[in-house]
Amino acid sequence: MSEEEQYPHSAVSSWSGFVYQGKIALYHCLKLLHEGDVDFELQLDSTDDFAIYKNGILVSAHQVKANIGKYRSNYSEALAKSAKIELDRIKGTTRYFHISIAISDTSDYKDDNGEVVEFYPYSDDKHCSLGDIEELTKSIITEICKAKTINLSENLLNLNYCLLSEKISSKAIEIHKNIQMDGDTERRAAYSNRIFGKSILDDIINNNPYDDADYYAIDLKSRLHAYLEDRLEQSLPDMTDANYERARNLYEHIRTTQANELKCLCQLMKPSERFTLIQKADIRKYTGLIQEIGVDPILVRLPHYLCKQHKFYIPTALDIPETEENIYCASDIRSEMSSNDDLLELLFEYNNLIAYRAKESFMIDTKYTVSTDFPGEYTQEQADNHIIKKLRISIVTKEEAEARLNDH
Repeated sequence: MSEEEQYPHSAVSSWSGFVYQGKIALYHCLKLLHEGDVDFELQLDSTDDFAIYKNGILVSAHQVKANIGKYRSNYSEALAKSAKIELDRIKGTTRYFHISIAISDTSDYKDDNGEVVEFYPYSDDKHCSLGDIEELTKSIITEICKAKTINLSENLLNLNYCLLSEKISSKAIEIHKNIQMDGDTERRAAYSNRIFGKSILDDIINNNPYDDADYYAIDLKSRLHAYLEDRLEQSLPDMTDANYERARNLYEHIRTTQANELKCLCQLMKPSERFTLIQKADIRKYTGLIQEIGVDPILVRLPHYLCKQHKFYIPTALDIPETEENIYCASDIRSEMSSNDDLLELLFEYNNLIAYRAKESFMIDTKYTVSTDFPGEYTQEQADNHIIKKLRISIVTKEEAEARLNDH
């Protein structure tokens, strides 16, 4: 047996079902914690879709299937695979099968080798949809916090849920990094890198210090994941190949971008409003705009475009249906700049904003004050010249942005 064959086949590189699989793994881990079991390790995409280990021994193997079909026969091959005896999955290993939709028969699967695969129970059901798993997971977080006498506001509950979901996603990204950057094999990387149950519990207990900016960035990442996953699933039959690739590439970029780097996207997705929770409608408009622009975005840091004059263009959720509203949009952006240094810094670099909807392109002329902490060699005249800066922000229609980007 080669060294590569010592490790189970890994599904880390599989894109389909990533969101659902991670949420189910988190839910199961929280159930264990709620039951008082802390000393376990979560392994992703190796022994099975996910697995639980204790003291180096496999405790349970979990296979996760989303939207495969409503008949048991649709899962025959996967059930047989789950029942296999191989490597850590020895005779008698507890094996669970997770499905997202109700099927005709959820009785235990009994393989010819004697192994049993149990359909995972969610209260009274043997299935759980992607839409329902969040509510179930939050209910367990609430119970854990009650047991730890943690006062749990709605915001803190959402914060915990988003941060824990991010923890699962980050581990998969870490595995990718080991594969691509450190030369580790995919199987070893997936098999060896695990999340400790105690670290999940510690995150729940210690999440209070996170500030709002971190929370909103992680929340945006989570909801962008969910929206893009749903959009691809629902729209795939009618999508062109180009639109599918654009949506999938955006999804992958968001997934692999660290949440703290997405603060910039929170600032610029709707620069006319106070930096706060990004609404579902804004996510729809933002991703829809990227889909509709006939140019592939550059997926480095913020998704953006670059014209031949090397000017940056940033897609936004700005919705200005009537020209009379241009003046209000300009006023709102100026107001935000005056009290938001982070937004001001971003607009200095990315000052061409593509509106989701606008009747016409227009300019916003503004002035801002910069720091007076100049080096000692600066003359007073130089300092005076730098106290007030001018900044021109361009709000561009989709049509005009496409024309500029396609101007070769």
